[in-house]
Amino acid sequence: MKSSLALMVFILPFICAQVPHWGPCPEPAVQPAFNLKQFMGRWFEIAKLPAQFEKGRCIETNFTLKTDKSIRVVSSEILKGELRKIEGTGVTEDLKNPAKLGISYSYVLPYSPYWILATDYVNSALVYSCTDVLRLFHVDFAWILGRTRTLPDSTIDRAKEIFANNNIDVTRMIASKQLGCDKTL
Repeated sequence: MKSSLALMVFILPFICAQVPHWGPCPEPAVQPAFNLKQFMGRWFEIAKLPAQFEKGRCIETNFTLKTDKSIRVVSSEILKGELRKIEGTGVTEDLKNPAKLGISYSYVLPYSPYWILATDYVNSALVYSCTDVLRLFHVDFAWILGRTRTLPDSTIDRAKEIFANNNIDVTRMIASKQLGCDKTL
């Protein structure tokens, strides 16, 4: 009982920002024949499920393949007029399923799922992450990414449809703010 209480105290700040869903995480299909090298580079956040750890605007992530086959992940946002960056590490958690990545921004925390559900590598990508809590409920994140700061509405609508077809609730998905990003701070 004490361990369950401790777990709840630890995850409560994350849950408050998210909407937990009953039951375990869905198991969406990921990008078949995923090519990690083609995925590398700069991606801009176009839309997302609200996330406590992303509060700014002009959110982007740059992925770079390292010589040891791990991935350097640098995410940035502008928050209260300041450019904030965080660096993490990504890994392919299952070599048979390379679209299922894990990312960690701290050496003391485990890798979080970072699954590429779909990408054409040159325009857009759909990413999903989900954490089960005792298989009683789950907290999930979903992102629509673009190689440019905007995508056509039809691309965004199709992305939401792909999420929904994989039992991922994107009714709360919001557009990310990507205006005024190239101005000097």
